[in-house]
Amino acid sequence: RWIWLNWKMSSKLSKNQLEKFSRQIILKDIGILGQKKILNSRVLIIGMGGLGCPVAEFLTRSGVGSLGIVDHDIVGLSNIHRQTLYDEKDLGKLKVKAAKKKLIGINSKTKINIHNFKLDKKKFIKIIKKYDYIIDGTDNFETKFLINDISLKYKKFLVTGAISKFDGHIFTFNFSNKKDPCLRCFYQEETISDDILNCEYEGILGTIAGIIGTMQANEILKKILNIGKNLNSYILIFDLLNLNFRKVKFNKRKKCICN
Repeated sequence: RWIWLNWKMSSKLSKNQLEKFSRQIILKDIGILGQKKILNSRVLIIGMGGLGCPVAEFLTRSGVGSLGIVDHDIVGLSNIHRQTLYDEKDLGKLKVKAAKKKLIGINSKTKINIHNFKLDKKKFIKIIKKYDYIIDGTDNFETKFLINDISLKYKKFLVTGAISKFDGHIFTFNFSNKKDPCLRCFYQEETISDDILNCEYEGILGTIAGIIGTMQANEILKKILNIGKNLNSYILIFDLLNLNFRKVKFNKRKKCICN
């Protein structure tokens, strides 16, 4: 009855949408208005690997209106154990095209925009204006710093994740707030090895990717809905082998580009 009465007050949600998202809408922190925010949101995911797949899947299931996915790679056999949108029938296919097909099957109303290229500064600037929220699911620091710098320039909300072995961590950056630090404030070394992010060398348990990616999606939804606590100025660190979890504060550097 509660859902039906609220549906009558909302001409923009169809009966199909009410039923599909009913378990979200019934939450007092979401409701009809919150679901509308999700339906009108525009999210860009960079990297359709172990992190990007669960992010894309759960944001699509939640009803995000427009989802951009960026990747230039093809599906390989070693991807399948942790990249949840692909199966053996997708081997050799472009990740963005295989992912789009799966996502449309989950929610045909979410607009999936595929960007089949290797991200660089020029390409990123060209597409970033179309999105409100950015998710970094990449596995190298050069790209992570590029995503950080351009998101900062355009004052976008950014969620960054990384995984290795049995570990993961998440940052959120609200770049509309000039007081908050950025990714470069945390990684203060001039040169950082990508080996610590590279599953090929370090290895990764597939479930770790799913857990961290799902939490990245959760942070985006919280921001869209403007609910709960955020991780601004903190890093959330997971040791999922020993079940140790830490939230560590870090400060803005005086000589950082974010000043």
